[in-house]
Amino acid sequence: MRFYFITFRSVTLAQRGERTIRRGGVSCNLQRTPRWMEERGCGYCLRLRPQDAARAVELLRADGIQFSKVFAVNEAGEAEALPL
Repeated sequence: MRFYFITFRSVTLAQRGERTIRRGGVSCNLQRTPRWMEERGCGYCLRLRPQDAARAVELLRADGIQFSKVFAVNEAGEAEALPL
């Protein structure tokens, strides 16, 4: 199954993002960012189902919460950064 990850520069932003997304009715899981995905910061991300990713990004932007990148990860663990 494919998953999407939205990365953040701090745990505080990730927690805010989680609250915003859940208030918007979208399910997500806060977790440490896998090492291969980290660029800088403390490395936290939100894991989402593919059908929820676009809505989650909309909710974050509407609430003014900054995130770093969005990654799509397939069953084989191959990832691609998506354009924002």
